[in-house]
Amino acid sequence: MKKVFYLKTCSTCKRILNEVDTTGFELREVKGENITKEELHELRKHVDSYNDLINRRGRFYAHNDLKNKNLSDDEWEELLLQEYSLLKRPVFIDGDLFYAGNSKKTVEQLKEKFGEK
Repeated sequence: MKKVFYLKTCSTCKRILNEVDTTGFELREVKGENITKEELHELRKHVDSYNDLINRRGRFYAHNDLKNKNLSDDEWEELLLQEYSLLKRPVFIDGDLFYAGNSKKTVEQLKEKFGEK
């Protein structure tokens, strides 16, 4: 699998996609079509728990007070399947390589591995 999961209305995703060479990647916009269970399971293989895939800066996370809830991995999975904005983004996956989020360190790693535009 060689995909980038992103949100087209997210200015940070747009910036990163304009900085990193995405040649050969399938660009997968998650708002237009929610992430599938199979795709989510593929992402889960690269992290310790679904909790590691959660975007903690979004409105849905804050509005539902998710930081104060002790959710199981199954509950996080269900929420990720229902609410596209909960997925940390962008997510780059290329075989065993996995990068999630938009930290400066992650973006630098992406540029080093895949090149700059």
